[in-house]
Amino acid sequence: MALTKRSMASVYLLKDDQILLLYRQGSRVVNNVWIGSAGGHMEPQEMDTPETCALRELHEELRLTEDDITPPVLRYITLRLKNGEVRQNYYFFARLREDKALTSTEGQLHWVKFEDIPQLKMPSSAKHMILHYLKEGRYTDCLYAGITEENGTKFIPLIEFEG
Repeated sequence: MALTKRSMASVYLLKDDQILLLYRQGSRVVNNVWIGSAGGHMEPQEMDTPETCALRELHEELRLTEDDITPPVLRYITLRLKNGEVRQNYYFFARLREDKALTSTEGQLHWVKFEDIPQLKMPSSAKHMILHYLKEGRYTDCLYAGITEENGTKFIPLIEFEG
């Protein structure tokens, strides 16, 4: 079986005990589910700089610039095999510098309380990542790697080492 690769980056915006999520509508890939505040597929020139993709998507989808948010922090990288594709996702987190009215051309934006996340319909990798973030990731500075399988995603902290 010939595999292809799809690389994506997302930004999740946080405010107090809430996260900005998008109810995605009208997409050919992800439709009628909750996803990150902004995100999408990497352009060829962005493959080595996922943050560039995340910031481009933030501007295209929410009309926000890098100056509107705290520096985005890469917290999760996940891999999943679906429909003959290796899907690699880079998940960044940031906060709005000031409260703004936000709109998206991709669907409906909502600030969602952390406690309401488990009930939402989301793509598997994103759902597992958010639940891990709420349980553990938000209390650390770790960068986590995750492999998504049928029954969940296994996360481990990525640690730099010699050798």
